[in-house]
Amino acid sequence: MANIIKTFPSSLMCFSHLRWDFVYQRPQHLLSRFSNLFKIYFFEEPLLDASYREYLSFSKRGPNLYVIVPHLIAGLSELQINKILTGMVDKFLLNKDLDDFVFWYYSPMAVAFSDKHNPKAVIYDCMDELSAFKNAPRALSALEKKLMKNADVMFTGGNSLYEAKKNQHANVHPFPSSIEKDHFERARKIKQQPKDQLHIDGPKIGFYGVIDERFDIDLIKDIAERKPDWQIILLGPVVKIDREILPVNKNIHYLGPKKYQELPAYLSGWDVALIPFLLNESTRFISPTKTPEYLSAGIPVKMW
Repeated sequence: MANIIKTFPSSLMCFSHLRWDFVYQRPQHLLSRFSNLFKIYFFEEPLLDASYREYLSFSKRGPNLYVIVPHLIAGLSELQINKILTGMVDKFLLNKDLDDFVFWYYSPMAVAFSDKHNPKAVIYDCMDELSAFKNAPRALSALEKKLMKNADVMFTGGNSLYEAKKNQHANVHPFPSSIEKDHFERARKIKQQPKDQLHIDGPKIGFYGVIDERFDIDLIKDIAERKPDWQIILLGPVVKIDREILPVNKNIHYLGPKKYQELPAYLSGWDVALIPFLLNESTRFISPTKTPEYLSAGIPVKMW
C-alpha cells in the first residue's frame, strides 16, 4: 500500500466552466475534499478584462487549493483565445512532472488548449449535458467526443445522464452528487432569519439556485398572481437571461446570490421549497441536489 501511495500523483489540475466563487456546488464540494490528498489547481474560463496584456491570476483558497484565472483582452477570436490559453497552460506546466498530475475536466472546451499534454490520468466528470444549454459553443460536442476518447475514466452527475452516455465510453460510471446533510439540518434549529427575509410576512415559498434558461418564469408569475398572500423568495444569480423578463409582483422577492454558509438560515423561515424548472432539453438529464437539501432542512418540496 505504501508503494501505491508513493506512485500516486500529488497534483490535480481541474478545467472548469464554472467559477469557484459562483454557486457552491459539485466541483467545490469534491475538490475541497480532494485538496486533502492533492494539490489542486482550479483553472477557470478566461475573463475578458485585461487592459493591454493577457495574464494569469492566482489565488489561494485553502492549504492545497489554488484558483487560476486567465485574463484576456476583449475582442479576440476563438482561435486567438485558444492559442493564448495554450501558451498559458504550457508555461504553467513548464518543468513540472506530468506523471505527477491528474487532469480533471468539467469543461470539454478546455481540450482545445490542454490536450497536447499527457498527465498520469485524465478524468471527465460530466455533471450536465452542456450541449443542451443556451448558447452552447458550436465546438462543444466535437470536443467532448475528443475528451471521452482521451479520458481514462468518466463520471456522470446522475443516472439519467449515465444512461445517455454509457455506450460512449468504456469506463463510465454514474456518480450522483450528494449533499452535506448536517449543514442543511441546521435550518431546523435556527430561530433568527436573515435581515432581508425577516420582515417578509406570510407563508414563504422559496427557491435557491441559478436563475437561468431552465427557470420556469411563467410558473412563478402564475403562483404570485393566484396566491397573493404567498411570499415567493428567490435566491441566486441571474445568468444567461435578461432580468427584464423576470416576473415582478409585490409578493416576489429577489434577494440575490447567497453564500453556501447562509442557506440554512434562509431555509429556516420557509414553509415550502420549490424546484421550478422547465421540462426541456437543458433539464432532461439534471439530478437536482436541492431536493435532499430542502428535505434535510425539514422543508416540504414541490416540483413542477
